[in-house]
Amino acid sequence: MNGLLRSSLLAVVGSLLLWACAKIQVPFYPVPLTMTTFGVLAIGMAYGWRLGAVTVLLYLAQGAMGLPVFAGTPEKGIGLLYMAGPTGGYLLGYVLAAAACGGLAERGWDRNVFTAGLAMLIASVLMYLPGLFWLGVLFGWDKPILAWGLIPFIPGDLLKMALVAASLPVAWKLLAKFR
Repeated sequence: MNGLLRSSLLAVVGSLLLWACAKIQVPFYPVPLTMTTFGVLAIGMAYGWRLGAVTVLLYLAQGAMGLPVFAGTPEKGIGLLYMAGPTGGYLLGYVLAAAACGGLAERGWDRNVFTAGLAMLIASVLMYLPGLFWLGVLFGWDKPILAWGLIPFIPGDLLKMALVAASLPVAWKLLAKFR
């Protein structure tokens, strides 16, 4: 398959996976827990840094155009207005996380559970930093930003990282069919 066609198809499929992951929600406080971080990490680990980042950017472009691809859309708004809200920093962090995961995977970090887990941990930090920063900007640094935007999500994110690590062999087999 032509390289550009293959990459384009994988980016579209990945953006659809992110859309589906955003709609899988578990009621949680302060916001529902979704599978989006699972999708971001899995795409980064499976696609590499360039295609992983481009795929997340495609997903964000779909959301910016008003498609209801994000968690809570269209109920909580759509488009750029939604993206400028409390989750905006995390959305930017998705691009950083996919690129970091992908870059480390390209260096072989995806080949054992320990380094794959470490790659996803680094990527998660890169996902949370802009998210927490943006929450602080929106709501003020005197608010419990870590309690709102980080601490409640750690157990779920660790579980999602384990799921990504367990699914990597399946992802490699699927991607091999596109070569």
